[in-house]
Amino acid sequence: MTDLDQRLAALSPEKRALFERRLRQRGLVEKAENAFPLSAAQQAIWFLEQLRPHNPAYVVPAAVRIRGRLDMAALLDAVNEIVRRHESLRSTFLLRDGKPMQVVQGQVTLDLPEIMLAGRRLDDDELADRIVEALAEPFDLATGPLLRLRLLRLAEQEYVLALAMHHLISDGWSTGVLLGELSAAYAARIAGRPSPLPDLPIQYGDFATWQQRWLREEDLSADLAYWRRHLAGAPAALALSTDRPRPAVQGFRGASYPFALSAATLAELTAMAKRHGATTYMALLAAFHVLLHRWSNQDDVVVGVPMAGRERAEVEPLIGFFVNTLPVRADLGGDPAFAELLNRVRDACLGAYAHQRVPFERVVEELKPARDLSRPPIFQVALSYQSDPLPTLNLAGVEFERIALPAQGARFDLELQFFNDASGLSGWFEYDRDLFDEATIARMAGHFHRIIEHVVREPETPVGELPLLTEAEHREVLAVAAGPARHWPGAGWIHQCFEEQARRTPDAEALRFEGESLSYAELNARANRLARRLRAAGVGRDVVVGVCLPRSLELVVSLLAVVKAGGAYLPLDPGYPAERLEFMLTDARPRVLLTRRHLLAGLPPAEAEVWCVEELAEELAGEASGEAAAWSGDDLDVPVDGEDAVYVIYTSGSTGTPKGVVNVHAGIRNRLLWMQDEYGLDGTDRVLQKTPFSFDVSVWEFFWPLMTGAVLVVARPDGHKDPHYLMQTIQAERITTLHFVPSMLQVFLREPGVADCTTLRRVICSGEALPREAQERFFACSKAELHNLYGPTEAAVDVTYWACRDDDPGPVPIGFPIANTRVHVLDRFGRPVPIGVAGEIYIGGRNVARGYLGRPELTGQRFVPDPFAADTAADTAADAAADAAADAAADAA
Repeated sequence: MTDLDQRLAALSPEKRALFERRLRQRGLVEKAENAFPLSAAQQAIWFLEQLRPHNPAYVVPAAVRIRGRLDMAALLDAVNEIVRRHESLRSTFLLRDGKPMQVVQGQVTLDLPEIMLAGRRLDDDELADRIVEALAEPFDLATGPLLRLRLLRLAEQEYVLALAMHHLISDGWSTGVLLGELSAAYAARIAGRPSPLPDLPIQYGDFATWQQRWLREEDLSADLAYWRRHLAGAPAALALSTDRPRPAVQGFRGASYPFALSAATLAELTAMAKRHGATTYMALLAAFHVLLHRWSNQDDVVVGVPMAGRERAEVEPLIGFFVNTLPVRADLGGDPAFAELLNRVRDACLGAYAHQRVPFERVVEELKPARDLSRPPIFQVALSYQSDPLPTLNLAGVEFERIALPAQGARFDLELQFFNDASGLSGWFEYDRDLFDEATIARMAGHFHRIIEHVVREPETPVGELPLLTEAEHREVLAVAAGPARHWPGAGWIHQCFEEQARRTPDAEALRFEGESLSYAELNARANRLARRLRAAGVGRDVVVGVCLPRSLELVVSLLAVVKAGGAYLPLDPGYPAERLEFMLTDARPRVLLTRRHLLAGLPPAEAEVWCVEELAEELAGEASGEAAAWSGDDLDVPVDGEDAVYVIYTSGSTGTPKGVVNVHAGIRNRLLWMQDEYGLDGTDRVLQKTPFSFDVSVWEFFWPLMTGAVLVVARPDGHKDPHYLMQTIQAERITTLHFVPSMLQVFLREPGVADCTTLRRVICSGEALPREAQERFFACSKAELHNLYGPTEAAVDVTYWACRDDDPGPVPIGFPIANTRVHVLDRFGRPVPIGVAGEIYIGGRNVARGYLGRPELTGQRFVPDPFAADTAADTAADAAADAAADAAADAA
């Protein structure tokens, strides 16, 4: 080792880089090709550029409006003087021995193309578009230069100097350095003076060399331990609701939406922050955390905070990429007051600042998060704040004024950038337009403004109570939540609608099963006889009757009979495990249990009277006693109230103990009359009943066709599991309407010959989210309608509906509330969330069930009064009046 090598080895990495720079300047040490390693931040961007070349997210744009008699030759000389001064502006990026290196070119001379825009006056948006067009050509990292300039002439003495630098050689601070030096160099040229800019003691390559040595040799264990503690258990992603599904690979396609705070509001925010020992930036960051918390419903939020990364004075005058972004994590758990959150954010910021010497890329390397090409690691949102913008300058009769420009790409899902100026705070939300629509970001910006306006005056407000919605938004949300008001004068309960249909079309086919059929008159008479037998056994208002039968003619007769008798049927699927059947029988305590002989051995003991339908058939036909028509087939006159139970269906128990949900006549009537209004079955329709009757979808499959004169075709037991059988049945029985759970629809659509099911008019999906791929596949092989419905067991089947279209973009929604129903999306505190924000669904209106059978305490917890019913009453009344008028007009016609 030479004496020089020994001396260099004894120096710190920082001093060694500076010493080598001075030796090179004096010509004592040569560096092959003047090549330098990449800094940690450069390495990350260089890697991303290899994955996505010419990424607009990593281009730093800037623009200066120039008014006056511009000397373009002097301006170009000034530009090239700055290029000469800063090696970063003459750098290109090449692979050397498999490693990326930045290579400084000896001499680079830029030109300044002029683009004529003289003519009509351009507004700010149009001018921004012209600037973007002028700078749109991608950079070539290997050949450079990575600085591009264009001069746009707007008028005789008005120009815009537009420039763009690749992020590998620049950052926001660097833009200020360049424009400041440009104005100084231009003024000197005009005056005929030499450049006033002092020599630079080091260059960016020296910084990169020093940083790489420092990272290898410095003990970073304490700093890395801090970041491990700070980010331990942090969520991998912020679950903001997006307008479109996240692409598998981040697209970096950006857009921006403007945002501003007045000088008065900014002063109030600064004063409030100062009272709590915080800075303006910390207060903005805390408010931003609140916004993200309320939009994502997450208590644990991580936001990226860009830092200048220029802790030493030597690097302050350099053009280069120094920014280090710090993950600042805030805990919003426990609904703290905003003032308390501000304290938490302040402490998190101070901790991050104290350990900012570690590059973010090194933190990622230490934490080793699961790599996901669809999103950045650690955080997906950021907040930057520049408090010292370039002032307007007047040099040699020429006025220079900076124009703020957002980037054209999106490095993150969402980034809020602020600039402090005389008017207050201005900037924009930069967002990934693969994820968000402008309207969504506009709402978000409005909510952020509302949060700030409130906390500057009432910082003790809990973050969960900070208002987001304006009065107009509140009305809009409630309007969306309310389904149309509908009135069906004279309509009876569901069994009465069936009886009326039987009187209109007694001989029409009503029910088919495996080659057997019943007319409307036959089905009605059989159900009436069984209903009279049930009445004789004490079945009436709110009396539960268990039905444990496979799909069959007897099953339909039994369900109709229970409802006609005024009771509530309890579906007991014969395929259920004995333990579940025993629980349901013990919990519901039915008065009567209808079943078949061969099922008796598998049924648990029950307090109910057990009737076998085979024996009942003989008794009700009068064959056993020799008395014909022992039980009349005429309609019964059983008084029924809208709040009387019509069926009890048990929840799955996936979230705890199964619960029997009591649905009532008024709810199911509302549901089925709405369905008829919306979809319009008639005597030409044939509906396939294939859903297990222990699921509430079966309710409309059984009763809707029988209320409307259609034919109810019952699938064989377990037929719903066999796509080939279903396809054959649809074709053989000329089925027009049926239901699919989306997962089964996808299986069915893969069955050969599905396109031959040409009789289908409508397919209804519910029970699961409907994937867009299933919708696309459906419309590719069928001309039928596809409808997506949603509803929990705690309501009368479905409460929202959506008519699918083959050109619908994005995920398939659950749609809008059905008639006389309200569907609110509320936060954890029971307040409406903004449109586009995730929350919990609350259902109100006519379709809500009565409660849980035998569980008054749980019913009181879950079935609560609708606090927004009064707010929507006026709209509902107006809808009802309009419907009544329409009905009257139709009757008159």
